[in-house]
Amino acid sequence: MTDIVTVTRGPSPLILSMPHPGTDLPPEVHAALNERGRLVEDTDWHMRELYAFAERFQPTIVEAGLSRYVIDLNRDPSGASLYPGQATTELVPTTTFDGAPIWATPPDEAEIARRREAYFQPYHDALAAEIARAKATHGWCLLWDCHSIKSVIPRLFPGTLPTLNLGTNSGASCAPAVETAATAAMAGHALTQIANGRFKGGWITRHYGRPQDGVHAIQMEIALSAYLAKEAPPWRFDAATARPLQTALDSIIDAALAAAMVQSVGLGR
Repeated sequence: MTDIVTVTRGPSPLILSMPHPGTDLPPEVHAALNERGRLVEDTDWHMRELYAFAERFQPTIVEAGLSRYVIDLNRDPSGASLYPGQATTELVPTTTFDGAPIWATPPDEAEIARRREAYFQPYHDALAAEIARAKATHGWCLLWDCHSIKSVIPRLFPGTLPTLNLGTNSGASCAPAVETAATAAMAGHALTQIANGRFKGGWITRHYGRPQDGVHAIQMEIALSAYLAKEAPPWRFDAATARPLQTALDSIIDAALAAAMVQSVGLGR
């Protein structure tokens, strides 16, 4: 089976969290899914390839190997909704984003609890350890949570999603100067964009973002149309399509890092 979590350690204060690029299914989960579920269509496709440009920052990358259909690493482990009153998917999703059922045998509460322990906790143990290591080394870190999604999902949002969806939990997960720098850099690119729109940041951003302690967390949700040949199987990465997106992401991360460093100096870290 694919590793639950893989850590590629770098020396910089930048941590890239990739909770949803995995497609692997443990045997017991594969057996319980229906045919639609086994397609694992709601994957954040090709995250490592998309973020290859970030090598220049020497980041630490924390990457999940299992599909989000096993358990969603970016949901509140208590099961509480991140977006009360809005359509979303659960800690263990019951449907695709489009609303299609994915289970032949839905997991019960005991099975969900088992998956929390076996699959959810190891990812977050690894991520928390890397945040602590970066803070011990630099006094601060920038946690960049990497996501992507189909650009048209009527169940989740009206119309077509902007290409870039930056989330800071409405300003709570990073210092104001970091958000300002990131959004200003984003505005310099001719890609559709929004800050704290439909996607304000999931559990990772909300849980780990503690700017008062030097941990600045930003979620970036990206429309798949910005880097895939098409938003359908075989979900092929398209380098030419991706290039403007990668250029934008590079400048946004660069700006956020610079602002976080200044913030750290100002606080005497």
